[in-house]
Amino acid sequence: MLAFAHTGITLGAAVLIASGLKKSNLLKKIGNGAVELPRRFPKSALFLLIRTVWQASSWLTALGKSIDIRLLFIGSLLPDIIDKPLGHLLFIEALSNGRVFGHTLLFFVIITLVGLYLYRSHSQLWLSVIAFGTLLHLILDQMWQTPQTLLWPVFGFAFPMQDMTGWAQDTLQALLTNPAVYIPEMIGASIIALFGWFLLRRKQILAFIRRGEIG
Repeated sequence: MLAFAHTGITLGAAVLIASGLKKSNLLKKIGNGAVELPRRFPKSALFLLIRTVWQASSWLTALGKSIDIRLLFIGSLLPDIIDKPLGHLLFIEALSNGRVFGHTLLFFVIITLVGLYLYRSHSQLWLSVIAFGTLLHLILDQMWQTPQTLLWPVFGFAFPMQDMTGWAQDTLQALLTNPAVYIPEMIGASIIALFGWFLLRRKQILAFIRRGEIG
């Protein structure tokens, strides 16, 4: 997958998780009558769906107050940030693969453990956020289909090598013709566009870029 799929779908997943943490409280309030329902909407799945859409901006705001979404974006791209320069440019003859160290389970486990240590010892959440983004990257890349890379170095220290000739053109061709590539990109781009509209409507684009502020 490419940049929009990784960043957008990761953000969407994080928002869904954040909403899930509040969902039980919302349903409990609706059941107790603490939330007044609009008269034109019955207490039904339709109302809950519409209510979910209405709540999306508040969930995004809550997520932005809990974590730095900029770090989430970095984590969602981190394996490629590490591996693409290594495998495509710096060590193309030795590696010849854009999915190497950053796409391993070992890399994810290391940053996760360090992130847990920072959180428990210093109440710092930043590395755990990056680790979450990295996990989503591995899932979206379906790395379980390449166990020699995912479980490195269990099957040896060498990574699978690929023919990198014309990889940029092949990537563009896949983006235009392969549904497994362009559909996730469209979904991710739509989520990023909605996120940009959210920031633009609140006049927070510069504040988000500079300080990660949402609210």
